[in-house]
Amino acid sequence: MKRLSLCAATLSLIGASSLPCMAAAQSTSTATFNVTLTIAANCIIAANNLAFGSHGVLNTAFTGSTTVNVTCSNTTPYSVGLSAGSGTGSTQTTRFLSGTGANVSTISYQLYKPTGTSVVWGDAQVADRVSGTGNGSAQALVVNGSVPAQATPAPDNYSSTVTATVYF
Repeated sequence: MKRLSLCAATLSLIGASSLPCMAAAQSTSTATFNVTLTIAANCIIAANNLAFGSHGVLNTAFTGSTTVNVTCSNTTPYSVGLSAGSGTGSTQTTRFLSGTGANVSTISYQLYKPTGTSVVWGDAQVADRVSGTGNGSAQALVVNGSVPAQATPAPDNYSSTVTATVYF
């Protein structure tokens, strides 16, 4: 009824009241399509530097800490291992910071799991790593470091590069 009234009103406006009023026929056709997204198990890792600071004599032990951030897909299990480091003679159980240039001296240090300074954090076996389950957001894992009291080598900048690896 409303269509007819609208049609009659339109015809009278244009002065064609004697023309038949018909609704325009309209044809349609439809199609459907799927929208998909696959979430694959994935992890990314980022690490922050650990600086033990500046010391004149290594006659007492000192500690420091940093974080390794792991972001994994929700419900994805992961484990993070830390390499022995690039210091000359480093192993998982005995890590060293090396001097620069011709200085072949080293400084002993160690990296520990987030629970303190008693369990070494390594990468040789799964048990040496820190494990968790992803939640889709960054998870900060604390790396505890310790330098024991030891004979003080020549003044220099001592360093080691440790590789953090996430397994998933």
